[in-house]
Amino acid sequence: MKLLLTSAGISNASIHYALVELLGKPVSEANALFVPTAIYGIPDGGEIVRKVICGTLGDPFCDLGWNTLGLLELTALPSIKKELWIPLLEQTDVLLVGGGDCQYLTYWMQQSGLAEILPSFSNLVYIGLSAGSMIMTRYGTTYGNHTLPASSDKCLGLVDIAIHPHLDHEWFPGNSLANLEKLAETIDIPSYLIDDQTAIKVVDGNIEVISEGNWKLVNSGMASGKY
Repeated sequence: MKLLLTSAGISNASIHYALVELLGKPVSEANALFVPTAIYGIPDGGEIVRKVICGTLGDPFCDLGWNTLGLLELTALPSIKKELWIPLLEQTDVLLVGGGDCQYLTYWMQQSGLAEILPSFSNLVYIGLSAGSMIMTRYGTTYGNHTLPASSDKCLGLVDIAIHPHLDHEWFPGNSLANLEKLAETIDIPSYLIDDQTAIKVVDGNIEVISEGNWKLVNSGMASGKY
């Protein structure tokens, strides 16, 4: 599985180029599935899902011009036979995993069985947006708008880093560089602080930053990046 872990979607030409490289073909020839589950863990989730699908909120994601676009709702999968939805994944080039609540998304990734089988899809390109990116790392968060046990996992830990999205974004006043640096210093793994013009590409364990914006790597007191 190839990972493109974004803060806000396919927000610029550099991230788009990285996506095409991962696909090995134009976006217009790729079949995509959108996972909206995490969005339901935040207020007005249903309306946000509609806007993301229609392309009226944020940067291109569902509306990027895919050959086909389907919807994969994780909360429905435990009650559906796997022979119905696994073939759908096998025909998919890109899994688009939206943002929202990390803990809620992680829980349903695990309950649905998707977390267990994802690594076996070697040709699949996984594109995360915000929480959809964070859950693939070793650090996740929650808004607490669900009834899950507090001890539920907040991430899957497939990549041995932390990602802190929406650096210096006006919608997230707590995400200043200073605040995210302080948070990163409390975590014992490399932390990538990334703005909405930045993404992390991971292929075969190799990590590459794709950016037309600002980012910073905080790791054991050492930092690097565009700042």
